[in-house]
Amino acid sequence: MEILVRRFASTYVARCLSTSLTRSASNFRTRFPSKIGSLCSFSHSSVTTVEGDAAVNCLGFRTWHNGGGTFHHSASIDPTAVVEIGAVVHSNSVVGPSVHIGSGSVIGHAVTIGQSTKIGFNVALSNCTVGDFCVIHNGVCVGQDGFGFFVDEQGTMKKKPQMLNVKIGMNVEIGSNTCIDRGSWRDTIIGNNTKIDNLVQIGHNVIIGDCCLLCGQVGIAGSVTIGDYVTLGGRVAIRDHVSVGSKVRLAALSCVTKDIKEPGDYGGFPAVRIVYWFYFCLCTTF
Repeated sequence: MEILVRRFASTYVARCLSTSLTRSASNFRTRFPSKIGSLCSFSHSSVTTVEGDAAVNCLGFRTWHNGGGTFHHSASIDPTAVVEIGAVVHSNSVVGPSVHIGSGSVIGHAVTIGQSTKIGFNVALSNCTVGDFCVIHNGVCVGQDGFGFFVDEQGTMKKKPQMLNVKIGMNVEIGSNTCIDRGSWRDTIIGNNTKIDNLVQIGHNVIIGDCCLLCGQVGIAGSVTIGDYVTLGGRVAIRDHVSVGSKVRLAALSCVTKDIKEPGDYGGFPAVRIVYWFYFCLCTTF
């Protein structure tokens, strides 16, 4: 009998407490509506309201209906696009028809992505436009600041402004963990139908023509200009402010230190015509 009385008493107390808390919360909302609004405006938590069919949090982000990703209300996304859960599309971005954005990817402010482009996992796109039918594999970073610094008159290291963009053409494929820097005095440009392997570094202000092939671990320093139909073998390095003409092929591990104007095959360090490089290799071997 004593146990039943205790259970009844605890249940009665719990109900009274719940009713009291509900009334207190209702009175607080009635008396201090502006306080609740201000808390919502400056909160970084997941407080949400309902607007149409999408949940909108206090920072203006919603859940995309096709894939469960997150997008800002000012972004323009085609209804056929897929934004997977964990992906984020930021303000004023444009995502075209049939685009697929993988989990963990971040599409930065005012980025434009053309139709039928496929973006893998954990990709970061900022300060760039991406053309139609591109493939961007996992871990690619596009549009971050380039490596530009100088020492001023007081001997202090200063950063050069990196304010321009990256423009990626149509039908471009970019391999995993490749980095393409934004421009400082001109846009960084990747031409149509160019294919880039994994772990490639492309510096700021670089212009790469159409139908080029860049193999793994290629490094291109800032302000390089590369023509059309150029092939760079694995680990090729190109110094800054150098021009490489169209239809040039560079053997693996070559290093370009000056302009190459004539088409053909080159190799070595510094890169020279391939026949001279072969001759040099034979002379040093025997």
